[in-house]
Amino acid sequence: MVTPASPRTAAWARGLAFLRGRDITGAQFAVLVGGFLVNVGSFSVYPYVAVLLRERMGVGMAQVGVVLGLATLVQFASAPATAAVAERVGLQRSLVAALVLYGLGGGAFLAGGENPVLTIAGLFLISGGGSLYSPAYRSYLLHGVSNEQRPRLVSAGNAAGSLGIAVGPVVGAVLIQRPGEMFAVVTAVYASLAIGHVFLRREQRTEDAPPVEPFRRMLHGLAVLPFVVTALTFYLHMQFFQYLSSYAQGRVTTLLFGVAMMGYSLGLAIVQPMVAQRVERMSYPAAIGIGFGCLAAGMVAFAGANGFTVVVGVASISVGSAVLFLKNDLEALARSRRSATVVFGQQRLAVGVGSFLSGVVGGAVYGLFERGGYLPGFWLVVAAQCLLFPVVVLAVRRLHGSTPAATLS
Repeated sequence: MVTPASPRTAAWARGLAFLRGRDITGAQFAVLVGGFLVNVGSFSVYPYVAVLLRERMGVGMAQVGVVLGLATLVQFASAPATAAVAERVGLQRSLVAALVLYGLGGGAFLAGGENPVLTIAGLFLISGGGSLYSPAYRSYLLHGVSNEQRPRLVSAGNAAGSLGIAVGPVVGAVLIQRPGEMFAVVTAVYASLAIGHVFLRREQRTEDAPPVEPFRRMLHGLAVLPFVVTALTFYLHMQFFQYLSSYAQGRVTTLLFGVAMMGYSLGLAIVQPMVAQRVERMSYPAAIGIGFGCLAAGMVAFAGANGFTVVVGVASISVGSAVLFLKNDLEALARSRRSATVVFGQQRLAVGVGSFLSGVVGGAVYGLFERGGYLPGFWLVVAAQCLLFPVVVLAVRRLHGSTPAATLS
């Protein structure tokens, strides 16, 4: 007698069928591969940019921090504008243009050598490429698909990017002792992708597509609640991403920490496609409760200050992030009347706002606990915020009688 498959087995089966390409077109598969390789290239360089800038510029970390902060601002704050550009010139053309910027940035790093001007120019070119690439990449995957297909394609796009983030630092670690070779490889990857995307099928505008609005209205139709929750998600999430490496020094071996962080990205790549349909069906408050609850549990685990608790904390945050990242994007798409391209640009701005606040507020609080000699307390404070912020946001939403379609006019 054949026993029925369990829900978990069925989820795995659906995920495997998706990866075999039954539910995606050749163009979508090519874009997914591109998203993976773009992040492999970017994150093979990104972990070492601060050291590289310091060596080439001959300045302190304060000046390096200013340069990195401005580059981050370019990458995230400009996203609504670059999304509006992509909406006008087309997604395929925007992907090619973004990859050209990536390639020029890699080439500037390669040619920079001891020239700090070229190095800084390369950083800003790559940041500009990322600002244009992200909304076009994610929107291309969703072009012309049904609402039922959206969760799996959004999660697949996120998973490809997360897998690239996991692999990139490994490639960088292998090549960092020979930076010239590393930048040559990265530039070659970007150039190859740009050439490949030239032959990518150009999308056709559908009859029911939302109207293209003037640039001055690039934030019009912003889905307020998903924007706020996304900003809070990244404000809390980036404190883990930015400060755990410093906290782990002397408490966790370098190898274990590296494996744990790779496991975080791999966890996102595996979990999101598996739970995509379930996350799409659950209510937003339920997803917020599960996601922020997992983030809180992870932060509390870090306070244990040993290898086991760090690994447990990273795993918990990986699951919580998988739920929140996907649900926030799906809710933004559902609540906005704008095109997917513009919505993803607006969501990327929210990511930038949250990341900026994490750097400003989180860094100050971390320093306070560091001077006080009790760093585990920092993670308990972050965990308390993980529990408090969702309650406040949902309470304010109910108090003001916000409807699911609430948008910024």
